[in-house]
Amino acid sequence: MSGRKTAAAGRPAVVTGLGVVAPNGIGTETFWKALLRGEAVLGPVSREGCTDLPLRVAGEVHGFDADALIESRYVVQTDRFTHFAMAAADLALEDARLRADPEKPYAIGVATAAGSGGGEFGQGELQRLWGEGPQFVGPYQSIAWFYAASTGQLSIRGGFRGPCAVLVNDEAGGLDVFGHACRSIRQGTDAVLTGATEAPLAPYSMVCQLGYPELSLAEDPERAYLPFTRDACGFSPAEGGAMFTLEAEHVARDRGAPIRAVVAGHAATFTGTGDWELSRPGLARAIQGALEEADCAPDEVDAVFADALGVPAADRAEALALGDALGRRAAEVPVTAPKTGFGRAYSAASTLDVAAAVLALEHGVIPATPNITEAHHDLDLVTGSARSSPMRTVLVLSRGLMGHNSALVLRRAGGYRL
Repeated sequence: MSGRKTAAAGRPAVVTGLGVVAPNGIGTETFWKALLRGEAVLGPVSREGCTDLPLRVAGEVHGFDADALIESRYVVQTDRFTHFAMAAADLALEDARLRADPEKPYAIGVATAAGSGGGEFGQGELQRLWGEGPQFVGPYQSIAWFYAASTGQLSIRGGFRGPCAVLVNDEAGGLDVFGHACRSIRQGTDAVLTGATEAPLAPYSMVCQLGYPELSLAEDPERAYLPFTRDACGFSPAEGGAMFTLEAEHVARDRGAPIRAVVAGHAATFTGTGDWELSRPGLARAIQGALEEADCAPDEVDAVFADALGVPAADRAEALALGDALGRRAAEVPVTAPKTGFGRAYSAASTLDVAAAVLALEHGVIPATPNITEAHHDLDLVTGSARSSPMRTVLVLSRGLMGHNSALVLRRAGGYRL
């Protein structure tokens, strides 16, 4: 388990900016309005080369024009997942009013999580290799597919020379990257651009996903992704993600930056693969560790953004893990999973949950879980419409298909203890 007592430790990390590129909207305002309306945008797979595969339903990002958002020299040498990262990073940096300072080139770092990497770019280059010959393969094949491409390109493009990293530890990496960024800030870095984006809806990437027994092959978008219900049949994948600017609290205040939330605690465990019941103790321990680091009692948790895999055994294990970690509070605290409306974007799924959680804390509203009317498990699942609920503390959960478990505690700006 990772995590130390009181994440703040005299140098708390705060969220000062966020940017979203998601199937239900590009930009924070569009994303939030879609969540409040409970929009369900899962639909038939339409990406070129993917329509005849067994996977029928996914969350696609429509209307994204990389050429209009990113300099051409970066577009040609990067994959769609990095295009998403650059666009989301621009939004997060603009939100935070943060740019690199030439006099302090090492003050800002970059940390991202990744899973699928640049599969579409890599596949295209390999097709040229075998169809036309090596002289038709460009030099960017060596980097665009790489899971670290987004971190590297964000660092180069923004002039961020501080500590840089990429986490490739399954879906839970989308939360673990916040823990990593917070450690960098505790060790002296002023700010870290962090988050995750994914673009797994390309032929090669989709064929690889077909090996996951947890993948939903349902053809009806309204029935494809129904966690915590009797009809749960797996998850629908998605593309997109979110990027954040995290800063040392005193640095943000000194420059007058808006503080949107506090990253109060994080912890992670590993319980292995093959049996989702094993995730119960691991997830419970991660929750307990995150609460301990945040100096937060179970009764203080005001909402939970669930992992919500959509596999009966995994859903049951998550519900029981909440009971193990929160005690009687588990049956009372509102639980939500907005991703049922737009899909589960692998390591970026939990970063979109974090974006939703930050907005929920700010607005005092918990978005609903689309397409679901009633939970099969003993949870207060928010369904139907968004629920007004003043909040100080939110818990975000994530588990990976390979056995990682992670928990993150966020507190409302101004509503935490130093």
